[in-house]
Amino acid sequence: MLLSKAQYDEIALFITTLRPTRQCMRRLKERFPCQSQSTLLSIFSQEYQKLIKRTHAKHHTPEAIEMYYARYLNEVARDPTVPILLELANEVDFSPALIARTVLERFLQDHDGQPPTKPILSSMLRDPSLIPDPVLANQVHLCIINDCCNGPLVDGIKHAIGHEHEVLLRQKLKEHNLAFLDEDQLRLKGYDKTPDVILEVPVAVDGHVIHWIESKASFGDEASHNTYLHDQFWSYWNRAQ
Repeated sequence: MLLSKAQYDEIALFITTLRPTRQCMRRLKERFPCQSQSTLLSIFSQEYQKLIKRTHAKHHTPEAIEMYYARYLNEVARDPTVPILLELANEVDFSPALIARTVLERFLQDHDGQPPTKPILSSMLRDPSLIPDPVLANQVHLCIINDCCNGPLVDGIKHAIGHEHEVLLRQKLKEHNLAFLDEDQLRLKGYDKTPDVILEVPVAVDGHVIHWIESKASFGDEASHNTYLHDQFWSYWNRAQ
């Protein structure tokens, strides 16, 4: 169904009362039963990402990092079975996956005597069994699987959904016998930034001439539209003229 600006603002306002847990989607669906699960999840993810960007700096000061790490060490010494990092993330209203990343990075610095490289840190977040401390590995794992907006699990899901929509787009174009070049073909022709497809023969839709199509498997709010216009769409538009 169509979503008005007022309805979007109502959803966004309600999201400010929720924490980034799996249960938040149940509450959203109960509050807005006419909206699809995918629409609500996409809006929640984007609104929560805005919060993360606004508050990221305060959670990554040296003082905050040391406080989180000390809190982890103290509480894990008392009871290693408690989901300490997950509870800490909820307490400070920040992403569980990002809290886990911060504490893991600080632990590895303590463990190895120097900060870990980004590839090593990323590989351990993707596969916590690589973490040399089994208790911390379990704590990180709990954060990753309980974060519905950030982390390697979410990144993998987003990538799969994006790929699925690109495949569906190409299928639809073929069903309508529209000639097009996809990203792989365009890169072979030397294009750097490319839309998902460029139509070899433009078509008219609702009075507008369509030269290219970019598939985005996310909710197109005003902020994301402006970002995509600046980073991608204007270069495509100029190229089509």
